[in-house]
Amino acid sequence: MGQSVAKAILLVGGALICAGEAEAQYRDGPGGHFGISFSAADARGELAGAIDQGFGLELTGGIPLAADGHLRLRLDGGFLVYGLEHIDYCEYSCRVLTELTTTNSILFVGVGPELVLARGDIQPYVFGTVGGTWFVTSSSVDYNDGYGPGDETTNYSDHTFGLRYGGGIRFHATRKVGIDLGVTRHDNGLVSYLTKGDIVDNPDGSITMNPNLSEADLLSFQIGVSIGIR
Repeated sequence: MGQSVAKAILLVGGALICAGEAEAQYRDGPGGHFGISFSAADARGELAGAIDQGFGLELTGGIPLAADGHLRLRLDGGFLVYGLEHIDYCEYSCRVLTELTTTNSILFVGVGPELVLARGDIQPYVFGTVGGTWFVTSSSVDYNDGYGPGDETTNYSDHTFGLRYGGGIRFHATRKVGIDLGVTRHDNGLVSYLTKGDIVDNPDGSITMNPNLSEADLLSFQIGVSIGIR
């Protein structure tokens, strides 16, 4: 965890220094970008012993810090679902079944520098962000009345410091619209979380939770659309 904190300090410090230098520059050329991507993640390290994969969405944005557009301040956030559990039960009568869905999710946000290595129709880039990561398990009830899920409860949650770094390539079909392919390493600290089967329903109506505690590192892959903003 000490190395992660050191990396985070360097990233934030570098971003602040660059931002201060960029303040005096005249901004020319294209501005930043906004993107949305589908994300698939594989667990790494200790987390791989508890879960396999996760899928979700990620939003990214880039604010230019240099006139040539090579250096940007990156903002990103998203979610990954790594577990779903469906249970049918009788609430009033077994003539009508009620569905209980429990979802295990990871939420994350971050900010840090992004360096665009080349300009043009093909733009490789690298980045690093620091922020927070939340592991959340929630349950919702679907009464099968056509209105979708009803009541929802957060069963368990925990959060940790998150360091994310990686890179990718944006292929621009037009000046503003492109395809974004990326890979990201998620270095998370020690965190407590639930997986499928960790909530046990007792005969008296109470529940027992059996949380896991470990480092929670991931490797994720993104494919999405990037839109240039002036």
